[in-house]
Amino acid sequence: MSVIEKSQSISANEPAKALWISTVAFTLCFAVWTIFSIIGIRIKQDLGLSEAAFGLLVGTPVLTGSLVRIVLGIWTERYGGRLVFTLTMLAAAVATFLLSYAHTYAQMLLAGLGVGLAGGTFAVGIAYVSPFFPAEKQGTALGIFGAGNVGAAITKFAAPFVLLAWGWPAVAQIWAGVLALMAVIFWFTTTDDPAFRHRQQNGRAPKSLAKEFAPLKNLQVWRFSLYYFFAFGGFIALSLWLPRYLVGVYGFNLETAGMVAAAYSIPGSIFRAFGGAVSDKKGARSVMYVMFAVAAVATLILSFPAATSTSTGITPAVFIVVIFALGFVMSLGKAAVYKHIPAYYPDSVGAVGGLVGMMGGLGGFVLPIAFGYLKDMTGLWSSCFLLLFAIIIVSLVWMHLSVKQIERRSLSAHSVAAT
Repeated sequence: MSVIEKSQSISANEPAKALWISTVAFTLCFAVWTIFSIIGIRIKQDLGLSEAAFGLLVGTPVLTGSLVRIVLGIWTERYGGRLVFTLTMLAAAVATFLLSYAHTYAQMLLAGLGVGLAGGTFAVGIAYVSPFFPAEKQGTALGIFGAGNVGAAITKFAAPFVLLAWGWPAVAQIWAGVLALMAVIFWFTTTDDPAFRHRQQNGRAPKSLAKEFAPLKNLQVWRFSLYYFFAFGGFIALSLWLPRYLVGVYGFNLETAGMVAAAYSIPGSIFRAFGGAVSDKKGARSVMYVMFAVAAVATLILSFPAATSTSTGITPAVFIVVIFALGFVMSLGKAAVYKHIPAYYPDSVGAVGGLVGMMGGLGGFVLPIAFGYLKDMTGLWSSCFLLLFAIIIVSLVWMHLSVKQIERRSLSAHSVAAT
């Protein structure tokens, strides 16, 4: 019996309402979470930062948003997603507003840690939304929610114009105000999720922390985490890095670089819902194979140097087409990874989803810094795509070996049952 069937107080329109309001809220959170992808370029110029220091600046919010995911996921199961989602948005809004008063690199890093709370809402939303839907629809529902990644494109489209008109502090203040308003709207327009209500109705005590974390001992969970490290972490890293890459490699101005980076972010976000639907129909494993195969080809192409007036290479047009394709398959992969979680760990979505989300977010923190160090060390802008290609190959090999092992065990079990 599903959580929905057990709950006696859920109305027919609540699942759709919870899903769409949560998706809008997560979209705005994501716009705040990636704010440094645009204002960080101006801050880099003002403070004279190195590429590695710039990578740390844009990655700091991602660090916080990653590390808090597992905690927020567990809190959601204990205290309800409605409360945790609202409070997290308000805290992130305050930190983003205070960012506008930072003047030194250290102050900006400190404010960035608070801004990163916005990214933690992903784990809250996953644990909040999934109980509203039966298992056969969770891939689609979570895919729609995850499409809130498109908030990165909102920042890339709008922030450059606000920055040029009023300065980067205005971007932080406006983004903070919108997020605070969304927190209020969320609180007054949503209800507690069915799983939380069911626990309250039956007076069930929250699981102990030992039971919450028990599934994390499974190697499978960490394999899913590696997939998400690339699919989501790589997406975040490129969302943050592409404006700087396009300015440095092709000489684009900031507005144009932001638009092109948004063209990558949009398919990498909105098609996540499509990826969830395909995972429900065709199976998440098949989607993962397609994602890794296409991503390997795309990153290998992008690893070649850019074309110049004196040499051949990747032209801006080719770059845009290939990065669009990469963003598309990464969106499918992000949805496929999270299709696995409620299916394999229905009673631990908060903890497992939080861990997988944390590792994906850490990819978004570690990779921009790695991109910066690789650029400083080698002088090659395209070295970032070589790194992503290596991660893809490791993930693909591990997945294939695991699938073959599962198939052998299944065949052996059938043979024993037949004797």
